[in-house]
Amino acid sequence: MVSAGGKDIEQGFKIEEENDNQSNQTSPIDKRDLVYELMGIIQIISSYGEYRRTQRKESRNLVRRMKLLIPLLEEIRDFEGQIPESGIACLVKMKKAFDCAKKLLKTCHCGSKLYLALEREAVIGRFHSVYEKLSQTLDGMPYEELGISDEEKEQVELMIVQFKRSKKRIDTQDMELAMDLMVSVSTENDRNADSASIERLAKKIELHTVEDLKAEMVAVKEVIKERRAHNAENTQQIIDLLNKLKRLAGMEEETGPSDEPFMPKALEKSTSIAIPNEFICPITLQIMTDPVIISTGQTYERESIQQWLDSNHHTCPKTGETLTHLSVAPNFALKNLIEEWCSKNNVQLPTKEAPATPPSPSAGSDEKLLSLIKDLSSSHLEVQRKAGTKIRMLSKENPEKRTLIANYGGIPPLVQLLSYPDSKIQEHAVTALLNLSIDESNKRLITKENAIPEIIEILQNGSIGAKENSAAALFSLSMLDENKVAIGSLNGIPPLIDLLKKGTIKGRKDAITALFNLCFNHANKSIAIQAGIVASLLQLLTKKHLDMVDETLSILLILATHPEGRQEIGKLSFIETLVNLMKDGTSKNKECSVAVLLELSTYNSNLMLAALQYGVYEHLVEISKEGTDRGQRKAKSILQFMTKTEQIPY
Repeated sequence: MVSAGGKDIEQGFKIEEENDNQSNQTSPIDKRDLVYELMGIIQIISSYGEYRRTQRKESRNLVRRMKLLIPLLEEIRDFEGQIPESGIACLVKMKKAFDCAKKLLKTCHCGSKLYLALEREAVIGRFHSVYEKLSQTLDGMPYEELGISDEEKEQVELMIVQFKRSKKRIDTQDMELAMDLMVSVSTENDRNADSASIERLAKKIELHTVEDLKAEMVAVKEVIKERRAHNAENTQQIIDLLNKLKRLAGMEEETGPSDEPFMPKALEKSTSIAIPNEFICPITLQIMTDPVIISTGQTYERESIQQWLDSNHHTCPKTGETLTHLSVAPNFALKNLIEEWCSKNNVQLPTKEAPATPPSPSAGSDEKLLSLIKDLSSSHLEVQRKAGTKIRMLSKENPEKRTLIANYGGIPPLVQLLSYPDSKIQEHAVTALLNLSIDESNKRLITKENAIPEIIEILQNGSIGAKENSAAALFSLSMLDENKVAIGSLNGIPPLIDLLKKGTIKGRKDAITALFNLCFNHANKSIAIQAGIVASLLQLLTKKHLDMVDETLSILLILATHPEGRQEIGKLSFIETLVNLMKDGTSKNKECSVAVLLELSTYNSNLMLAALQYGVYEHLVEISKEGTDRGQRKAKSILQFMTKTEQIPY
């Protein structure tokens, strides 16, 4: 297991600090998190790539304009002062506008082409609604109080003008499209429909191949699912038009919404029950009885996806991604969840003509994997050891095998082995779970099996290797926010601190990575501080041969946002250590040290006086000129603080 601590903590350290006490007094909103969420949304929409032809131009324009807001967000992110309440309010409004934009752009990226064509005026209205929201947000932004540069203010003013000038307009091509749609939809007698218009329409909206139409069927069913009884007339138009396009391509027609093909008969009497979305097949829109997973990670009803694959398709119906292989694997975990839900809600699953048979492996290797999973529950110790070893290796080397192991029911027996009285079996089991937890869906399955208490137990009492991989497993599982809370409440933080103090280099790095992630939860900061994390971290700073200075300063910076943490950290000996790192450390050491000093001195100016006595001024001047970009900003902020408080030495 190679620790991911260095990379993850280095990324985490780039998160700009906040004035925790004061910002929480004015608003529960974390300015830093808001800004990063906004920048994250821009990154997401930038990754969408292509858009439906009817909204392609408008979608690209919106993405381009939102990207132009990145410099403004960067300046707000780097703002060192207390953000005013009006600024927080604007960021919240911007977040709402960005969420609307993301939802709209996602629809234009992968939504029903027929829906987007027929509803193009309404969709254009949604674009202008987004522009209106953004204009109002940018108009109200307190630029002066946020220290926004004149150059950026001019850029924003130009954008506001662009947003306000954006008007509804339909070009010549759109008018032609409107005409084709009108002819195709208004014809009552199918045989009298203008076939030339339909063919032209199919090419314009890119629905002229069987594969295009198969994917559109999935998208249309999603529209029907969302609308249900609403806009029934328009929904029927979409289905009628889809049938004409399918007939043009020689495909079987769809039934209309009045035929209700999307609700299983077994559930007709239970329409008041909200069926979880993950239980519904994206193709049939029925609750699944035999769910299988394909290479993209999407799950479908076995029969429907097999028909899709047998029709010579090599893409995922839902995402459009090219499949890396055409085999399917039974999703036992989801099937169990569906059966549990049906039993709890007194719902009878639809029955097949023939009784369901246990899924057979698609290849000999899968048969071996099923055998290995079975061996995990063997009554023979050596058989269990061998099975655990092989599954540990398979889950490490092959992403596809991670999916198969989970879907073949491998997680529950692995969790059971965590409490087995054999150190090697424990180590294999916790390491296999660590490898499996790389996949997001597996994190939830592992948590559902109540693995966290057992992993913490191994962290406390297991072998050296098992402790190290238990720490890494807790880090992986803590990527889910609810697991951060669970690990803290289950007393998982003290044994991590103990590993940080007494473990091997690898163990310490695994521990510090897990602690770093856990301490993003406010309650966990207090738990860690009371468990003695600060003393352990300060001790690590003296052991430069461990090459963990940056990671250590990263956690100290997080803890410095907590009142108890500042009290523990803000001692003269530590201030002297920071100054020495600014003098002799690496460029990254210097950057991190300046950031921690700035956070501490913001609350206690006496610490800055102490730093001056240790000779920090000349080092700050040097870093402000020759340090990393972030180091320069932090150093300049401290120098400005010294100027305001008249602490600059003469």
